[in-house]
Amino acid sequence: MYSPETTKYQIIIEFETEGVVEKSDVVGAVFGQTEGLLGEDLDLRDLQRTGRIGRIDVKTVSKKGDTKGEILIYSSIDRAETALLAASLETIERVGPCSSIFKVKKIEDIRISKRKLIIERAKEILMDAFEESTIDTNDIIDEVREYSRIEKLIEIGPEKLPAGPNVCDSDAIIVVEGRADVINLLKYGIKNAVAVEGTNVPETIIELCRTKTATAFLDGDRGGDLILSELLQVADIDFIAIGPRGRSVEDMSRKEIIKPLRNKVPVEVIAGYDGGVDISTYTSNVFEDSKESLKNNPEDSRNVSPACDKELSKQMNEVKSSDITRFLSNEYIILNEYPSDEMEAALNKISGDVSGVITNRSVNQKIIDMAAMHGLNFIVAPDFKEIIRKPVSVKLLKIP
Repeated sequence: MYSPETTKYQIIIEFETEGVVEKSDVVGAVFGQTEGLLGEDLDLRDLQRTGRIGRIDVKTVSKKGDTKGEILIYSSIDRAETALLAASLETIERVGPCSSIFKVKKIEDIRISKRKLIIERAKEILMDAFEESTIDTNDIIDEVREYSRIEKLIEIGPEKLPAGPNVCDSDAIIVVEGRADVINLLKYGIKNAVAVEGTNVPETIIELCRTKTATAFLDGDRGGDLILSELLQVADIDFIAIGPRGRSVEDMSRKEIIKPLRNKVPVEVIAGYDGGVDISTYTSNVFEDSKESLKNNPEDSRNVSPACDKELSKQMNEVKSSDITRFLSNEYIILNEYPSDEMEAALNKISGDVSGVITNRSVNQKIIDMAAMHGLNFIVAPDFKEIIRKPVSVKLLKIP
């Protein structure tokens, strides 16, 4: 019996027949017209019976009265015998009553194909499966230091909130989102951080914020916006520090952490007159402008907006009396201009140079969401209607 494990070669024969024939007709022609051609030692039936030739696979396609196809024969005899057997098949001239042409397409050495697969797999194993044995002293030291910092992490309150070791004794705390944020702050020597661990603000956080000076330091993403909104509703937050937009506190470098903490601003800067929360337009750079405004106008601490320069004021006056929407650069240079009723379609076509938009039409939630999605920094409009949420990354400025 033939065993696939002993296969050495694969003979591939192509044939064409002037007429419609079946696979059984082709197999019959192969055995019948090669019988006795090469003697008993290379008789196809004997080779198959003794397991030196595998089964004969035939593929046929009939079209417009003719048949084309391919024959596969698996051989475990040597190279010379395999070549003779393949050549004998080219002598077949008829399949049934139909004239035919048989041609050896190629003979593949199965062992070479397997060897190539083995070599490629060995390369993958060499690159991926062996553990790295190089020892870097700096990596070992960093790992030990990191472990010592994590060891300083404590858990406080019945909720077992992750916190730095100085939270309970310090007069001021920093409220962050999760355990990884606390660990990253410990890495840079900040030991008074405590994690909220979700949008449901725990009672322990509420009590700490009531008795200590609390700074909220959250991720610059939608999740951070939601947690900040919840904190401002239920806890006594004193200051807010916002990191770079799109960055997580757990991944920030020392500089990215220190700068927003140093530039933190009173919570009143983003609180509305009615005590509600308005976190619409403030990023770290805007906080700097707001702090300066507070310094100069302490009585106006509940309604601070970044000042518009002369060029933006000029754009406001021009757009106010026209039915147009302009897309501006960071320096308020006009990049594109469209009719105001085409504003939504135009938003989907803006390039990376556009920093903001100024329009004479009212702006709704959909427009604000589209602006945030395309990375705009500001929207200037005569009115903002039905606003449910305001992205931190987009400043909203009203045309007077």
